[in-house]
Amino acid sequence: MKERYKFLIVLGVFIVCYFLPIENARFTNAVNEALALTKWYAREHVLLCLVPAFFIAGAIVVFVSQASVMKYFGAKANKFLSYTVASVSGSILAVCSCTILPLFMGIYQRGAGLGPAITFLYSGPAINVLAIILTARILGWELGLARAVGAVLFSVVIGLLMHFIFIKEERERHAGEEFDFSNMQGERSLKKTIPYFFSMVAILVFANWGRPPEESHNLWWLIYHYKWWITGFFSISLAIMLIKWFKKDELREWTQQSWILALQILPLLLGGVIAAGFLLGRVGYEGIIPSKYISTLVGGNSFFANFFSSFVGAFMYFATLTEVPILQGLIGSGMGKGPALALLLAGPALSLPNMLVIRRAMGTRKTVVFVSLVIIMATISGLIFGYIAD
Repeated sequence: MKERYKFLIVLGVFIVCYFLPIENARFTNAVNEALALTKWYAREHVLLCLVPAFFIAGAIVVFVSQASVMKYFGAKANKFLSYTVASVSGSILAVCSCTILPLFMGIYQRGAGLGPAITFLYSGPAINVLAIILTARILGWELGLARAVGAVLFSVVIGLLMHFIFIKEERERHAGEEFDFSNMQGERSLKKTIPYFFSMVAILVFANWGRPPEESHNLWWLIYHYKWWITGFFSISLAIMLIKWFKKDELREWTQQSWILALQILPLLLGGVIAAGFLLGRVGYEGIIPSKYISTLVGGNSFFANFFSSFVGAFMYFATLTEVPILQGLIGSGMGKGPALALLLAGPALSLPNMLVIRRAMGTRKTVVFVSLVIIMATISGLIFGYIAD
């Protein structure tokens, strides 16, 4: 780096520090919100969400053969099969936009095609069965149905669009890849591989099973009351499998790959959470941007209202199920039904921390196109739904 650039960086940092508006109450409150959201994220999501996800992603890299990934998600795989498997496997997890990232990077690094990988990336946080049911019960069946249909279609359509937009790069990326799919059996049979991965996914899902609202079905409450017993059962099962079926070298490689993914993802995630907290605050609290401005900008069903709702939702961080009470408050403040759907389709699937990580995995260009597609499609869907609902 040239000396003048170093000088400009130092000068810029000095100017920012010199003019920090620490005497401004809104600024200091936004700083507190950034730190508070980061603390909450570290307590609620790192240990129970991200750590299991890192280990699952590491296991994908180490124990899932590249030929297996290419058979179901590769560029030459059957498109109906690959996109169906990607959307279903992603939606089963029902995780937030950050927890899905290690799993996305795991299958993408193993050679999954861009389209199926994007479908998996979107479907995980967007097609959350419990969230869709709560949306229908609390915000109305029309909005719940529109969210369900929109999220399922989005996951496949956005994946296909990303595939065709970057089809030349994808062909170059997978050029020369030839796998013998008839002989994919490794050292460990499917009878061992499937229970091993199923146990880890079950730990991730049940350990993060949140307290359902009073309006939810009794089944969700039953699972919530016994979630630690269920999690403990799968944890013990996983421990037995690791002891009986795995060698020390395999376990060492597994932990190393999980650690590598953690180092790649965690710094960006935490930086993004700090930025999101500073700008938009937590649920029920304000960041540097006043919430009353947001409420007044998403009323009615104009193009701007839908676009603004999609755009803000894409950058804001939503923990699983928190989008429902947020929307309940915004609708009570005058938010239109179209912008509400736009936020539901863009918000849970994206966030600023999410964007920073997928940029590292796919590059700036692909990330910008992916985010733009989500915002555009959410805006159009909001306009159509708002028109029908009105």
